[in-house]
Amino acid sequence: MNHRQRLRSLLVERSLSIGDFTLASGARSSWYIDARLTTMSSEGQFLVGIVALQALREHFPAARWVGGLTLGADPIAYAIAHRSWIEGAPIEGFTIRKQPKDHGTGRRIEGGLPSGTPVVVIEDTLTRGGSAMEAVGVLEEHGAQILGVLTVVDRGAGGRERIAEGGYPLISLFTAAELLAAAGHTPGD
Repeated sequence: MNHRQRLRSLLVERSLSIGDFTLASGARSSWYIDARLTTMSSEGQFLVGIVALQALREHFPAARWVGGLTLGADPIAYAIAHRSWIEGAPIEGFTIRKQPKDHGTGRRIEGGLPSGTPVVVIEDTLTRGGSAMEAVGVLEEHGAQILGVLTVVDRGAGGRERIAEGGYPLISLFTAAELLAAAGHTPGD
């Protein structure tokens, strides 16, 4: 089993739940994906670092920094940064706070991201794209050069289209349909 296959299996084992769920949008779903249960695990960190870094190198070779809104993006960005260091071609990580600090420097972006730097926005699970586009807005204001968005899982609920409307490419490591199929479940079940 390769790293991508194992990451898919881990997402199915740890992050995919089947049942009756109310989503943030208010919609009902027979399944839910909490990618953080995978991305915050030790094995998940190892696998995400390898698989996401490979996707970045393939699709966004100019990327020098990765990050997004805390909390979902954090473990992914840091796994990528860690793995990139091991491979000898560092990509740095950053975090975007939900609100600017109300003391000290008042920063909203943590990690030392310089203005003008080529960045990729990170998401754990993309649904409608709101968090990713909020991160894009903060980064545009900061003066970053946004190359695109990378998500671990695309739910297929309009996020891809919203990001495309913003003018950015989206790379997803997995789709929800792929995880559901691996679990033997279809969205209508």
